[in-house]
Amino acid sequence: MDRILVTIDGPAGSGKTTLAKMLSREMNVPYLDTGAMFRTVALALGEGAWLWDEEEIARRLGEIGFEVQLRHNGFVMVVEGKVVGDEIRDERIGKWASNIATIGVVRDFLKERQQEVGRRFSLVAEGRDMGTVIFPWADFKFFLEADVYVRAKRRHRELLERGIDVSFSRLLEEIEERDAQDRSRDIAPLRPAEDAIIIDTSELSPHQVLQRMLSVIKKR
Repeated sequence: MDRILVTIDGPAGSGKTTLAKMLSREMNVPYLDTGAMFRTVALALGEGAWLWDEEEIARRLGEIGFEVQLRHNGFVMVVEGKVVGDEIRDERIGKWASNIATIGVVRDFLKERQQEVGRRFSLVAEGRDMGTVIFPWADFKFFLEADVYVRAKRRHRELLERGIDVSFSRLLEEIEERDAQDRSRDIAPLRPAEDAIIIDTSELSPHQVLQRMLSVIKKR
């Protein structure tokens, strides 16, 4: 396959991570989880980092030893030489990541690294501004959306399967809060690219969404 870049954007719980992984496997193209990049940086900086001034944040970003490495047809996040694991998947870290995502110096730091990867490799990249800000030149852009209640149910089921017992009502509230923050922020707000293909996943299975994506890509 020729070098190809596919972006998948959307709010939390819309299915973009699941679909990005499925599409990556189907196309044999590396998958880049940019949300994991923000979560990794948020965890490395620590709680309350979003309250620091940007000069301090920039200094700390230069000290954390953050890298993105390609391993086994997928990318991993590395801090100080150590691969980051599921510790970044905690809902608390997700909130931290959403907070630091409003800060220009953080977004610039990660944008540079994301675009560097995109210039070197074929990618399926998922996040919230992949098609609008990071990879506006992408070959294919998808934006997934779904009813917020459906998204909360999916996230709740995922956490329970991982042995994490959380309140559904609290999780729903957190997703609504994050939606509002992501859509209203001044820097790179969550929205579809003008040329993105929008898919509502509320009533669709992951396989059905995948087939829609593949049908678009195969028409290339």
